[in-house]
Amino acid sequence: MRTLAVLNEAISDCTACPRLVTYRQMIAQQKRKQYRDWTYWGRPVPGFGDPKARLYVLGLAPAAHGGNRTGRVFTGDRSGDWLYDALYRYGFANQPSSTHRDDGLSLTDCYIGATVRCAPPENKPAPEEFECCSRFLGTEIRLLKNHRVVIVLGKIAFDHYLKVCRRQGHTMAIPLPKFGHDVTYQLPWGVTLLGSYHPSQQNTFTGKLTRPMFHAVFRKARKEIDCA
Repeated sequence: MRTLAVLNEAISDCTACPRLVTYRQMIAQQKRKQYRDWTYWGRPVPGFGDPKARLYVLGLAPAAHGGNRTGRVFTGDRSGDWLYDALYRYGFANQPSSTHRDDGLSLTDCYIGATVRCAPPENKPAPEEFECCSRFLGTEIRLLKNHRVVIVLGKIAFDHYLKVCRRQGHTMAIPLPKFGHDVTYQLPWGVTLLGSYHPSQQNTFTGKLTRPMFHAVFRKARKEIDCA
């Protein structure tokens, strides 16, 4: 796959994981009451953003009634509300919200991906589903040739990003980076890795993650990129 466009077509057409195919299609048929007039995407969700991005943001998986409904990563759910607000605040997005694929949103110097591309039951992909989807993550990382800063949302995505990079032949620092909110690692291959709690309702409703905490990570990313 030589371009992100070709990669994203392959992602959208993937049917490799039977459990995920069944679940995402079931959700697309049943719908949520407030979205009964929507035609759900109901397919794997590709990455989104600027192919020349220096900032790469990596999440876990699409939400059942977010990305699985709208067809765009982190779009149409509360996690996306937090993410795009932060991207807008620090100059990576032209607007602070993302509601559907034709809402006029564009990203500058930023690309967003996920470790698993289908909405999983209970938001918990199985190990074999992570493994199957890692080929897409690896190709996406390789095609984003300009990325220099990575914000990883949550420990699972943090660990899988490093796992894929190790498979690509990158030498890992010892000791290995450990996930934490607002941690920073300068990776040996010239990438700055920033950790953040995922802006899920489980974290934002309980106060584990506040907006100032979340914004601090993106402010740091902006500074890293501007000083590069």
